[in-house]
Amino acid sequence: MRPLPHPQTGEGAVVLGVLLLTVLEMTVLATAPRADRPIIAGALVGAATAAFVVVAAVIHSHRRARRQARRQLAETVDGSWFTTRALDGFPMDAVRPLLLTPDAPGLNRLYTAWIFATHGHDATWLEHNLDLPADLAHLLADTAHRERT
Repeated sequence: MRPLPHPQTGEGAVVLGVLLLTVLEMTVLATAPRADRPIIAGALVGAATAAFVVVAAVIHSHRRARRQARRQLAETVDGSWFTTRALDGFPMDAVRPLLLTPDAPGLNRLYTAWIFATHGHDATWLEHNLDLPADLAHLLADTAHRERT
């Protein structure tokens, strides 16, 4: 079973903002004079509806952007990347000590990073997209660059 994805920082900020807006609306409604409550309630419902639409649009655009990025990556990667020689030059001797650390990435992720590095992805990309430590990403990217040249 796949773990649930963690909310992104932007999505969390939007949800927190909506919750804060709701608390403020309830406070304003509770402290308003009785005669003004219907007008204030109508304005608050309109504001809440607008906030909901904004939240939905932000979440939808973030998810669409992630799906598009995955689709573009899948179109870029083809079967020619995964040949019998795909791991030639992999710096196992340099990587081995880093695999013994408590939070070390799995060997499959390192092999994947190696393949991306040999196809031109830099250390920053490896670090960000494959969640690798910076020193390991630089080791793989630099070694792959030397292999290609």
